[in-house]
Amino acid sequence: MAIAVPLAVYFLQDSLIFYRQPLAESRHAALARRADVAEVWLTAADGTRVHAWHLRAGPTLVLYFGGNAEEVSWMLDAARAGAPGVSWLLLDYRGYGLSEGSPSQKALIADALSLHDHAARLPGVDSGRIYAFGRSLGSGVAVALAAQRPLRGLILSTPYDSLRAVAMRYYWFLPVRWLLKHPFDSVALAPRLDTPLLCLIAGRDEVIPPAHAERLYEAWRGPKRRVFLASASHNTTDEAAEFWPSIRTFLGNPGDNPAAR
Repeated sequence: MAIAVPLAVYFLQDSLIFYRQPLAESRHAALARRADVAEVWLTAADGTRVHAWHLRAGPTLVLYFGGNAEEVSWMLDAARAGAPGVSWLLLDYRGYGLSEGSPSQKALIADALSLHDHAARLPGVDSGRIYAFGRSLGSGVAVALAAQRPLRGLILSTPYDSLRAVAMRYYWFLPVRWLLKHPFDSVALAPRLDTPLLCLIAGRDEVIPPAHAERLYEAWRGPKRRVFLASASHNTTDEAAEFWPSIRTFLGNPGDNPAAR
């Protein structure tokens, strides 16, 4: 049993971390008819085709990386209403939405880099005003992107210091340090990153306790602002009164946001 349980967790961890979500054909057809939305297809080095949604608005553009059980097309309406005049590129992780393949830390980060490079070449987009937004699992993808590409700013909602640290909290009885294939170690990158940060922390987060987000925030080297959504849970941040106003302010002038007091 002492060997069987760790082995089972090792081989099952992909399904525990990545809850793949499909896109219904009816939903796809409805979105395809919208004049303000375009589909983007990227081909990875291994031939995998990865899908994203482009919400077309203004020259400022946000790259969006969602949570571990998120089919991202829902954010098209939320982003249009929450940050009007801003363009968005929303990535379907491999195995999610219309994207092919299987998700992994390596694959998601590689796809994020490709998405950024595609975004920088889009007509009508100011390459100096590209932001990234990472939610939950996607915060690790966004931080890794910030370490390898220039960004005007980084928005993290319900982030973590590392997925390894979160896993160790829940699976304290297992050798998580040696078992985890997708550690997403954001806190190791934070002390060398100068990208302006907006960190949105859910006060009642029952999935990623706020302490993990606080550690990442404290380690961040660049300009940073912390917004504590006291009544929000992991999945209700967007309902908090401060959520979208904080994002709109940050997108207006990210480098000048004061650090939290």
